[in-house]
Amino acid sequence: MKKINKVVLAYSGGLDTSIIIPWLKENYDGCEVVAVSGDVGQGSELDGLEEKALKTGASKLYIEDLKEEFVTDFIYPAVKAGAVYEKEYLLGTALARPVIAKRLAEIAKAEGADAICHGCTGKGNDQVRFELTVKALAPKMGIIAPWREWSIKSREEEIDYAEAHNVPLKISRETNYSKDKNLWHLSHEGLDLEDPKNQPLYEKPGFLEMCVSPKQAPDTPAYVTISFEKGVPVAVDGVALPPVALVEKLNQIGGAHGIGLVDIVENRLVGMKSRGVYETPGGTILYRAHQVLETLCLDRDTLHYKTLVAEQFAELVYFGKWFTPLREAISAFVDKTQEHVTGDVKLELYKGNLINAGVSSPYSQYFEELATFGEDHVYDQKDAAGFINLFGLSLRMNALAREYGLK
Repeated sequence: MKKINKVVLAYSGGLDTSIIIPWLKENYDGCEVVAVSGDVGQGSELDGLEEKALKTGASKLYIEDLKEEFVTDFIYPAVKAGAVYEKEYLLGTALARPVIAKRLAEIAKAEGADAICHGCTGKGNDQVRFELTVKALAPKMGIIAPWREWSIKSREEEIDYAEAHNVPLKISRETNYSKDKNLWHLSHEGLDLEDPKNQPLYEKPGFLEMCVSPKQAPDTPAYVTISFEKGVPVAVDGVALPPVALVEKLNQIGGAHGIGLVDIVENRLVGMKSRGVYETPGGTILYRAHQVLETLCLDRDTLHYKTLVAEQFAELVYFGKWFTPLREAISAFVDKTQEHVTGDVKLELYKGNLINAGVSSPYSQYFEELATFGEDHVYDQKDAAGFINLFGLSLRMNALAREYGLK
């Protein structure tokens, strides 16, 4: 086995990666550990990260601002595709992993590292997402996954290890939810959530961070208008915004009204089911607005086929296959469908609910003079008879064949 002299660690400063730095130095002959934190919108979680990383044994810490790339190159393509995993999960963690792993691979090459290390559990999806990206972008790079090597078996034992090695932690044994936060969402797993019969404690102070509970949302509804150009959101309430600012604005608006809370039991890639609570306020607004606009701008065949593609796209993202020929091909198809998905969508926000409040587009395929229940001069209803005769011809022939066959 090749000697490991330098390791690039995907570092968040959370429980897992905090103890991995001393563990790597203990178990890989005092190797140099270069910590890398990808800023995808964690906010205050990055505060004090460099001091903590260096104090626990890292030689340096890169904090890479990936927010713009995250939204533009990963989130927006997923929105355009309508990608939702198992009908509810808006892929908050799954979309962030490839952009972080991509930068890890770039830094590992630049640093001349022997391996990339991550703190993903051997039970989860993220180990696959990180490692598939590394295999796609740095195929000769070694990979170290401590959860598949060490004797630690639980988060409680991780805390024991941290305390024994004087690693500072921001959590306690009582608040030890497994969380993942970025610009797009916040996930909650573990503790009481591991039993699906337990209702999430939405009203408990400190549990929700991006949203309020719908019960605690304002009694007065709010309205928001999203403008799209070729499937990409470009403005909120008539104000043009760059990608990061646009998502942040919608997070603020949606979160205040309890939009985007999801409690699901999902099928992990590794085969087991897991229960998670997700906060995705801005993302939920964007997905809904984009879906509404597509009903106006896409023809029936494209709209129906695109729903099939959306499911495949979501699975590829969830399974960590972002950097694959199929995902790239699907994105090319999606981009073609979005050429005329331009217009404005107005939504009403009320206590966790999104209510359609109007949609318009210069490329609308809805024509009131055709669809009206009133008098019109553009549609001859007599034409429907011939259409139905031809559309139902195979049914009629099948019935006649059976009738004659019984005689």
